[in-house]
Formats: sequence, structure tokens, C-alpha cells
Amino acid sequence: MSLQLSLSVRVAESFTNKRISTVPWPELARTAADAGYDALCLRASVVSVDDGAERRQAVRERLQAHGLAVSMVTGDFAVPENGDAGPGCLRRIEPYLDLCAAMGSDLIRVCLKTEDDVPAAQRAADAARERGLRLAHQSHTLSPFETVAGSLAVLARIDRPNFGLIYEPANLALCGEDYGLEALRRLQPHLFNVYLQNHVPDARGTLIMPTWTRGDVPSALLRFTEAGGIDVPGVIAALKAVGYAGYVTLHHTQLDVVSPLEAARGSADFLRSLL
Repeated sequence: MSLQLSLSVRVAESFTNKRISTVPWPELARTAADAGYDALCLRASVVSVDDGAERRQAVRERLQAHGLAVSMVTGDFAVPENGDAGPGCLRRIEPYLDLCAAMGSDLIRVCLKTEDDVPAAQRAADAARERGLRLAHQSHTLSPFETVAGSLAVLARIDRPNFGLIYEPANLALCGEDYGLEALRRLQPHLFNVYLQNHVPDARGTLIMPTWTRGDVPSALLRFTEAGGIDVPGVIAALKAVGYAGYVTLHHTQLDVVSPLEAARGSADFLRSLL
């Protein structure tokens, strides 16, 4: 499989509150299909482990009507909110496996916060493997996956072939990490998905991002196609260089600079020119 383009429903969530959708998801799905995305990355703002069979079927049917696959499923709000409740999914993984299978995907985003979560991650990965499913953790602030070395260390402790990484260069940059070719060479055996957003450290920035490695980091959220932020062309070139073949997911939420639908369309054109 070559690089394929995916759109996260995160683009239609509030930047500061992931439980609030700013665009009806059917409109987002139609826009994604029209713009040439291959898949949607689903989150709890669209369908969650708490939704019943009727909702799940409706979501699946609409995606199929638009010819969209599902690149990954995030089954609750706690995982992307990345708080103390985030790892709860690892300790009751079956509903997440059921949701992932119902959506026709094979990848579930999960959350770890402490060393105590490693055995739970192992058990969850074992249960997922029995059903041909995979688990992944995002490169994310305030987690054991803030740095390349930290990510590799915890992946080695989990030591499951179906537990991998969602590479996200912006969060690595916020933690002062190199996210380029050398980092990708080290992470390559564990790459299950790629998230892209143009969110960068900026001493004059007004968005303060807490991290474990660097404390509070001033940052700026740029337009996805804006130069001077994350080197998206360089990232795509590096992904190709390490032989990554999978989804590249636009995970970029604007503030009030441009509408989510307009941003999704323009970002698709930009990414296709690189893919």
C-alpha cells in the first residue's frame, strides 16, 4: 500500500474542547470524499463505544456511500483529552475492539500515562491481536510518548507486534525533539499511522502547551499550508525515504482563521501535491 490520504474528524472539533463539533459530520464526510480523501479517522464526536448498533450502522453506511474507509478509531473522549482517565480504555478494551470492527477499521488509538499502564497495554494488545486488530499511541505531550527515545522505550516494554505509534511531528517539536528523517528511521518499525498539524513552538505564541520535558511551552497554531511551521514537505519525503506505506492523516484544527471545510479542501490539495 502506498501513502493514502485521511481526514481526522478532529478538524471539525473545537480546538479547546474535543467534545464540541463545529461542523455536522455528514457534511464533513461529503467534503472529504469530494476533496479526494481516501478515509476518515473517526473519534467519539462522531461515534463512540457508548453508541449503539443503530448509530454505528448509520455511520458505516454513510462512509460507504461516500467511498471512504476508516483509517483509525478513537472510541471515547478520554483518550484524546489525555488525562488520568485516558488509559481506562486499556482496562476494558473489548468495547473498543467491537467498535473498531464495526467501522471496518483495524486500528485503535489508546492512551498511556504511567508505567502502571504497560501491563494493561500488553493485555489489551493481546486481545486485539486475537481479532486481527492493532493499537497505537500518538506522539503526544504529557505522555510517555513525548520524545523519540521515550516512545521507543515504552514500545520496547510493551513488546507487542500489534502495538505501535501514531507519528505526529508537531507534538515532538513542542517537546524540543527532532522530528525529521533520523527520528523516522528510529521509529520506522513501529509506525502505524501519521497525524499532521501545523502547531509549533513560538516564543511569542499565545497558546501555552504544558509538557513533561520542557514545562509550559508557548506555541502558535498556523494554517496547515503556511510556511515557517512544521516542515510538511520534508516529513512526507522522510516518510517515503523510510518506506512508510499507510495513511497520512490531516489532524489540524484551525481556530477561527478559516472554516474547517475550507481548510480540509485546501489541505487535501496541498498534501496530494506531496504524496
